[in-house]
Amino acid sequence: MPAARRAALAPHRATRANPAKNVAKGPLYAGRADAMQVADEIALRNQLDRAWVRHSVGQARQLPLVARLILPGPPTTAKNWGVYRSRFIDPLRISAGVAFWRANAATLARAERDYGVAAEIIVGIIGIETIYGRDIGNFRVLDALATLAFDFPQEHPRAAERRAFFLAEFEQLLLLSRRNKTDPLRFKGSYAGAMGMPQFMPSSWAKYAVDFDGDGKIDLYGSAADVIGSVAHYFKLFGWQPGMATHYPVRFDPALLSLDTLLAPDILPTFSVASLAAKGVVLDGEALQHPGPLALVELQNGDAAPSYFAGTENFYTITRYNWSSYYAMAVIELAEAVARAMKNRP
Repeated sequence: MPAARRAALAPHRATRANPAKNVAKGPLYAGRADAMQVADEIALRNQLDRAWVRHSVGQARQLPLVARLILPGPPTTAKNWGVYRSRFIDPLRISAGVAFWRANAATLARAERDYGVAAEIIVGIIGIETIYGRDIGNFRVLDALATLAFDFPQEHPRAAERRAFFLAEFEQLLLLSRRNKTDPLRFKGSYAGAMGMPQFMPSSWAKYAVDFDGDGKIDLYGSAADVIGSVAHYFKLFGWQPGMATHYPVRFDPALLSLDTLLAPDILPTFSVASLAAKGVVLDGEALQHPGPLALVELQNGDAAPSYFAGTENFYTITRYNWSSYYAMAVIELAEAVARAMKNRP
């Protein structure tokens, strides 16, 4: 999430899952006065048993690797949609998506009926996030969030903001553990604390996760039904509109094109069909009847010419999961690839 994903903007998660085999561990936070003070504040604020909170916080260990991974990477060459796409749209993920859809077809149909979110989009999200549970991450979430709450690297350009975010997520993890009567050490996830098949951050687990299999508990690790229902619920609450396309192809009228103006709002749908036309964007077919606002989205292709399309409000909703137009288009294209494979395979 996601690179460290824009978790403050896409609150369910912070980064893609990352393996954590043989990670060097620092000291326990039990010996840190600042961590114990935070533990006392969490206990008081939430009316939790003080001894339990202090013990839970004290079991967390500092992970130097997490602090390194959360830092922005070095400047890179131009973005390249083709390279990015190749990381996610591949035979392994497509085959896994077909297997997941077939195994959970009735549940996906129920989620689409109950929440209005297309089954293929749900399948696309889970596939991009963790390959349907194959790659949920191996960091202890308690360790990762404690490290980012108490030892967030000062050299990060938004250190104070990010530290506050992860401190809040650390508190939410403890609350989740208490509600579920679960040892907080049991949760595994990404280096930024995203958990389970859908890579929800603890706060999003609390806000958006649902018991879709009706067994009286929410399990985003082992219950495909809970995962499917939770992703669909998340999208519904972030404004998914049933039946609306995610994007439309575009052409340009060079004589009218005002590219800087069109790209200024980034991926936020801002322009009507008529406004786009006045600024040099040519739409065809059903796109001409689109009732809501649209955004001109640019995907860079390295040294080649960029790709452009008109993103709808549903495209923007996908970016609420991860603030990235590249991510959203990867979700859409994986969803389409899995749907095609479903039709073509006996």
